[in-house]
Amino acid sequence: MTIKKILPILASTLLCLASQAQNTANLNKLIEEMRSDASLKHASLSISVYNITTDALAYESESQRSLIPASINKIYTTAAGFDQLGSSFRFKTSLDYSGEIDAKGVLHGNIYITGGGDPLLGSYRYKQTQPDSLFANWMLAMTKLGIKGVDGRICYDAGIFDNQLLNNTWQWGDIGNYYACGVSGLNFHENMYFAYFNAGKKVGYPATIDKVSPKNINILNQNAVTTGPENSGDQVTIYGDPNNPMRHYHGTVPLGKSDFPVRGALPKPAETCAELFSTYLRTHGISVSNSATMATNKPAELKSILAYYSNTYYVIAQYTNQTSNNMYAECIFKYLGYQNYGLGTFDNGVKSIQKFFDSRSLKPEGIRVVDGSGLSRANRTTTDFMCQTLTRIYHSGFYRDFVTSLSRVGESGTARNMLPGLDKNIEVSIKSGTMSGIKSYAGYITNADNQTLCFCIICNGYDCSESAIKAKMEKVIREIATMNDR
Repeated sequence: MTIKKILPILASTLLCLASQAQNTANLNKLIEEMRSDASLKHASLSISVYNITTDALAYESESQRSLIPASINKIYTTAAGFDQLGSSFRFKTSLDYSGEIDAKGVLHGNIYITGGGDPLLGSYRYKQTQPDSLFANWMLAMTKLGIKGVDGRICYDAGIFDNQLLNNTWQWGDIGNYYACGVSGLNFHENMYFAYFNAGKKVGYPATIDKVSPKNINILNQNAVTTGPENSGDQVTIYGDPNNPMRHYHGTVPLGKSDFPVRGALPKPAETCAELFSTYLRTHGISVSNSATMATNKPAELKSILAYYSNTYYVIAQYTNQTSNNMYAECIFKYLGYQNYGLGTFDNGVKSIQKFFDSRSLKPEGIRVVDGSGLSRANRTTTDFMCQTLTRIYHSGFYRDFVTSLSRVGESGTARNMLPGLDKNIEVSIKSGTMSGIKSYAGYITNADNQTLCFCIICNGYDCSESAIKAKMEKVIREIATMNDR
C-alpha cells in the first residue's frame, strides 16, 4: 500500500481516537461533577456503556458496584419472557362446568373459572377486557350451551400460582397501594380498585370517600385522609393485607377536587372475580343458587364453556416496560416459574431468570433477583452485567420485539419528555427505574454515526429531589447519545 493511501487511513484513525478520547473526557467530567455534588456525597453511582457495533467497552465508572436497580429489573423479566414464552404467547383462562343441564336449562353442578395468570383479565384499560365486557362474553358462551340457571356455585381456581401474592421483601408502606398489589393465578381488574375522594372545603379538612370501583367489591374503608393544597396531587397511602378487605387510608387529596380517583390493591382478586361474575349472572337473568367459593374438590373431568385468551405477550411486554407496571411484570415472572418448574412462585421465577442467564452464557456476579418488577430493595445488579445482558439481547432473535417494548425518547412511555431537542437521527430506547433514593436508566442508543450502544446508569442514596437527579442523569445520557458524533 502506498504512502498516499496510508495517510488518509491514518488520519481517519487518529481523528477517531481523538474523538473517543474527547467522549471519555466529557463523560468523566460529568460523572465527577455528579460525584462532587453535595447531594450525592453519600451516594453510590455506577455507569457502563458498551459499543455493540464495534464490540468494545466505550466507558465505565464503578461498573462492578452492586446496586439496587428498581424497575430496570423488568429488563431481565421481560427479556426472559420473550425468550421462553415468545411474542405470540397468550395467557389462557378456562371457563368450565360440572354436572348436567336439565330440560329447563338449569345446570345441576358448578361453574369453574380456572386462572392462567392473565394480567389483563377484567382490566379497566381496554373496553374488551373490562368486567362487564368480560362477563357478557362468558355469559353468552353459557347461554349458547343452554344454561339458564345454576343450581350450584361459581368456583375459582388460582392454583397455577401459589397463594403468596406478595413478595416477602416488599415494604409495608407499599403494600395496599396499587403498584404493590401482587399477583394471583386468577387475577382480576389488574388486582386493583379505585377509591373516589371528595376533598373538604378547606386545607386540613377531612376528605370523604364517595364510592369505590368496580362496584360490589368487598372493601371496608377506614379513612383518615385530609385535604391538601390545590394541585398537590395524590398523596394518599393505603395500607392493607391482600387477604383482608379492610383498607386504611392516610395522606391528602387536592383542594377543590371531587370524585378524585386513588388506586388501591384489590383484596382476594380470585374470589372477587368469582363473586362479581355470580352477581353479574343474577342481575342478567341467570340464577346462581349458592355463593362463590374456591375450587377445593375440582372434578378431574370438566366440560368446556369457553377458553378465554389474553392479548399477545408482545403487547403485554410493551405495556409492562413502557408504563413500568409491576403487576404485569410479576405475572410474567411467576408464569415463567409455572412453565419451567410446574408452579408459579417467586422462587421458581428467580430460577427462570437464572435459566435465561445461563442460556445466554451470562454469569451473574454481584446480581440478585428476588422479584420480577424491581419493587424489592433486596434486588441487586451491576451496570456492567446489565450491559452484558442488553448486548446478548441485541444478538438474539427477539431483539426487535424487545426493543419496541422500551420507551422511546421523545415518543412513548415514561421517556416521552426526556432529552428535548435531541438530534432526530439519534434513537434512544430506554427503561427507567425510580424508588425513594434510587434512580436508574438502561437501554439502547443508535447514534448519528449509526452505531448501536447499550448503557446503564444507577444512583443509590442521593439526597436531592427526584427531578434534580433525573436532570443530572439525563445530561449523562445525552452525552452518551452523542458519542462519536463530532
